[in-house]
Amino acid sequence: MTVSRRKFLTSSSIGLGAFSLSNVQAKEPVPDKWDKTSDVVVVGLGGAGASAAVEAFDNGAKVLILEKQAKDHLYNNTRMSGGGFHCPDKDGDPKALKEYAKAMFSGENIPWKSEGEQAEVSDGLAQGWADYSPLNAEFLKMCDPEFHPLPRKANGAAFKNFPGAIESHYRAYSSSYSNKVNRYNAKDKPKAEKSRGEAFWNALYNGVLTRNIEVLYETPAQKLITDDDGAVIGIIAVNGEKKIRIKANKAVILCSGGFEYNKAMRKAFLEGPGETGWAFYGSPDNTGDGIIMGLAVGAGLQKVGKAAARMIMAVPVMHHGLKMGLDTPVVGSKNSILVDNYGNRFCSETKVIEDPSRYMFYKEAVHMNIDDLTYPRLPAWFICDDQLLGKRTLTDLGHSTAGFGFVPWTKDNQDAIKRGWILEASSIEELADKIKAQPDNKDRMVKENLVTTIAKFNDSCEKGSDEEFHRRANTLGPINQGKFYAVPLVAGGPNTKGGLAANGNREVLDWFGTPIPRLYAAGEIASALKFVYQGGGNLTECIVYGRIAGKNAANLNNWS
Repeated sequence: MTVSRRKFLTSSSIGLGAFSLSNVQAKEPVPDKWDKTSDVVVVGLGGAGASAAVEAFDNGAKVLILEKQAKDHLYNNTRMSGGGFHCPDKDGDPKALKEYAKAMFSGENIPWKSEGEQAEVSDGLAQGWADYSPLNAEFLKMCDPEFHPLPRKANGAAFKNFPGAIESHYRAYSSSYSNKVNRYNAKDKPKAEKSRGEAFWNALYNGVLTRNIEVLYETPAQKLITDDDGAVIGIIAVNGEKKIRIKANKAVILCSGGFEYNKAMRKAFLEGPGETGWAFYGSPDNTGDGIIMGLAVGAGLQKVGKAAARMIMAVPVMHHGLKMGLDTPVVGSKNSILVDNYGNRFCSETKVIEDPSRYMFYKEAVHMNIDDLTYPRLPAWFICDDQLLGKRTLTDLGHSTAGFGFVPWTKDNQDAIKRGWILEASSIEELADKIKAQPDNKDRMVKENLVTTIAKFNDSCEKGSDEEFHRRANTLGPINQGKFYAVPLVAGGPNTKGGLAANGNREVLDWFGTPIPRLYAAGEIASALKFVYQGGGNLTECIVYGRIAGKNAANLNNWS
């Protein structure tokens, strides 16, 4: 007797313990009549979705995009980002570029690495990166000839000791429509003034709009439809209260983002306290929808707990029962330090905000004290004085949640003080008392520790040398003037990275490593960057793997 792949997957729990895929979501019957038909259906209009749609269209496919957000409120992670992306020089060694990519993705080509993060698929992923990433600036300009990529002079390969780092001629770029990067938010500015994530997104979106690719806004995807052999042949979306059954002649590409605002997934997958110990500063509409749909048709998972994250502010602006995060670029600045709940420094603060450590620093945040089973650095406390707070805005008003109006914040920080998001005191002793009174501190702050810590730090500033944590001398500045301030920081950043298992062709894989026919994924829903992360990596893979997914999907034969 022959058993179809679908029937085997929904009845088997081999390798999954008690988990049964049939419990995730009941199989949707193949409809007798479809409401719409397209060759390729793309779920999610972010950087990956736009890149996939453009590439599929340019390869001759009819493309339909499903987007859950409204057209006039299309704020995806790509648009809310800093707009940095990688585009290695074309004169670099392609073999070296592949090796550097493999090291970032999996690490198995690094002698001291004990185990590759995703060795089964890393070679194909790295080859795709080597083939496509040097073309990224060219692709963006193809989408919009007015786009102006700006090479960053001092930002090549972040991991200098990785194989291929030098020979690949690695390079990162900023996004703009002029010869500079504007620090203000540009979402309502003329195109000529757009920069950062707004510019990067505008270029890709222009590529979609100029091709007249159909987009159904306010139409979240809900379920994948498969045939008896498990091939994905369509999708159900919802517009208002109406279900729309859409046939995909060739394939469905999932580009719906991560699970930053799915409380259940965060608690299940993220290290430490997934609900209260984390925050994210990207789109609150990233709720893991595509991961749920993929699981329902037998998709496997890869390194789901991975995130592009460090330590950031979290404030009680709630979405889906979770606090919103704020990009916190001031960490590591002069006249500031970072302490744990007991008032002790635990790191060189510049590691929180600078490559290569910044997007892995969450590992320090979720450190557990196994003696008393606590998380001493959740939250950690950013401490500064008027020398910093009077000169700089603690968050970034040019992008992220504050820049796009999700979180109110004023340039002078005063509104956040009035709201109680920033603690203010006239002395270090008073500040310690105010921290201790915060529920998240759980009565742990030791006043004497904080006083001693700041005195020791100020002494290091006077000497010009941080002998304890070796922070760079040019970032040292004492905390000793005016009022004193404290802000709680938790693990977090722009996005999660772990999700659906997928190979270099961007085919979604089941738990046994077999491609699910006609199902692809790109972007943070199935990020390639599972080992380490260099700033701008997620935008880079949006283009690289969005294009690969779009091209491969468009070149399939029609399902019948």
